[in-house]
Amino acid sequence: MTTNRKGIRAPALALTAVVLASVLAVGCTSAPKQSTEQVAPQPMPTAPTTTAPLETTRPVYAGPWEDPSNPLYQRTIYFDYDTAEIKPEFLPLLRTHARYLGTNTGVKATLEGHTDERGTREYNLALGDQRAESVRRLMVADGVPPNQLSTLSYGEERPANPGHSEQAWRLNRRVVIQY
Repeated sequence: MTTNRKGIRAPALALTAVVLASVLAVGCTSAPKQSTEQVAPQPMPTAPTTTAPLETTRPVYAGPWEDPSNPLYQRTIYFDYDTAEIKPEFLPLLRTHARYLGTNTGVKATLEGHTDERGTREYNLALGDQRAESVRRLMVADGVPPNQLSTLSYGEERPANPGHSEQAWRLNRRVVIQY
């Protein structure tokens, strides 16, 4: 057996080291402490409450131009190519609108002029304006106070038919009466 300078034997030192290591290992592997604090139960999430209206919103009746059986329902006047001249077939329609506006002085209308896609942007804006203005002049001549009418030109910007045929262009050359 070997002894060190203090007289302790080596196997005794090794045995002591193993015991200390075991004690430390057992001490470090203890189970986690249980919380003694009581946790209050969380309320179950509920769906957010909403209040639905008892009745859906009813559409507001704006005027007789919304009724398909009313002559005022038709509000589009078509034009020939490159002209602002009103076709005779649309005169009764324009006079019907003029009569309605003349008797309902609180109602205002905007005359929106449109063209087909042919021509420059500036030319089409000018032609759409001329078409709206020709409808305005006729309605004023039929008794509509000028302050009830305004004109607006969209030129080729809002085609009724986006096609590139004569049939599409025919639908795009128009004035729409907007109440």
